[in-house]
Amino acid sequence: MLASVWTYRGFVVESIRRDLRTRYAGSVLGAAWQLLSPLALIAIYTMVFSQVMRARLPGLDDQYAYAIFVCAGLLPWNMFAEILTRSQGMFVEHANLLKKASFPRICLPAIVVGGAVANFLIVYGVFLALLMLAGRSAGFATLYAIVPIFLLVLIAAGIGVLLGLAHVFFRDVGQAIGIVLQLVFWLTPIVYPITVLPAAFGTWIAHNPLTPIFRSLQEIFLGGALPSTPTLAPALAAGLAACAVAWWAFRAQAPLVVDEL
Repeated sequence: MLASVWTYRGFVVESIRRDLRTRYAGSVLGAAWQLLSPLALIAIYTMVFSQVMRARLPGLDDQYAYAIFVCAGLLPWNMFAEILTRSQGMFVEHANLLKKASFPRICLPAIVVGGAVANFLIVYGVFLALLMLAGRSAGFATLYAIVPIFLLVLIAAGIGVLLGLAHVFFRDVGQAIGIVLQLVFWLTPIVYPITVLPAAFGTWIAHNPLTPIFRSLQEIFLGGALPSTPTLAPALAAGLAACAVAWWAFRAQAPLVVDEL
């Protein structure tokens, strides 16, 4: 399947470009919104958490630490949620294309993931630039953020394919995904440190395979701590398992998708 994506890479890349262009088609500022949106988002988080709520992290007296903590987790989460939300409808929404054109079906997940990652890189680039301007950059450790981010994409891609296939046969999936994402969001330490939770509840949260990913990102940007392999092992296992199941399900169900649309 990866070979098929590579063969049709021109189609995939052009589809991603078209998707990014059409997001702001017809607007006066056009592509400038790709920079203005993350700037506004980060500014709001910083203003609300640092100045209005004056939120502080345990053990840190830095007024901007909590805003960095939230942005380091919430921006990747938005990418994760975008991949899952768009993946669940990718086969149904492109029913006409699937019936009329001949191309590997795996290209659709590649386009969804590629578009979400491209949009995320723009947003995260703005975040990193602001950290550097504010003198809060994590320096060389920032490069290691690619490891937990890659694992997050791996998990999202595997689950996304399963959701897309399930939505073809069970249209209730599209209605449930928003509720499930809200539940997973609050069961993942994105806007709160796991250390503030009661011990029993914190133990359950620690078993969430997304937890080490977001904790690693927050530790990188707050203290320049490098992610450790044992810490991220559960996330890697979850990502590989999700992709393996998705690969098996895709091979088994892809021939039936067009007939069900």
